[in-house]
Amino acid sequence: MDVNQSLIIAVDFDGTIVEDAYPKIGKPKLFAFETLKKLQEEGHRLILWTYRCGDKLDEAVTFCENNGIVFYAVNSSFLGEEYSNKMSRKIHADLFIDDRNIGGFIGWGEIYQMLTNTKPNIPKKESGFFRFFK
Repeated sequence: MDVNQSLIIAVDFDGTIVEDAYPKIGKPKLFAFETLKKLQEEGHRLILWTYRCGDKLDEAVTFCENNGIVFYAVNSSFLGEEYSNKMSRKIHADLFIDDRNIGGFIGWGEIYQMLTNTKPNIPKKESGFFRFFK
């Protein structure tokens, strides 16, 4: 990914930003808020995209605000978007970060490295039969 390109990133709450303890709020995941803050500093727009609604959603939004994250939008594509039954409930985002991805949640450190191409390029050490043909 081009780190100079601003992305719209939809982020799940339970199991992604915090440990899944729904309907309670779990402990923050390791590096969750640090990574989200860094992504915002780099100009990316974050959307809270969660199953929560009503008071439970308000609790999650407040929890994030208390940890330094104010979202571009919450459960919508942009601030002020109004849902009607003539609209799709699918939101518009460039990326979706969720613990329900195929393969599960990979962790915030890995996510940041993938988004910024900062993962160190360490060559794999060949073993077995193929090490003799290098």
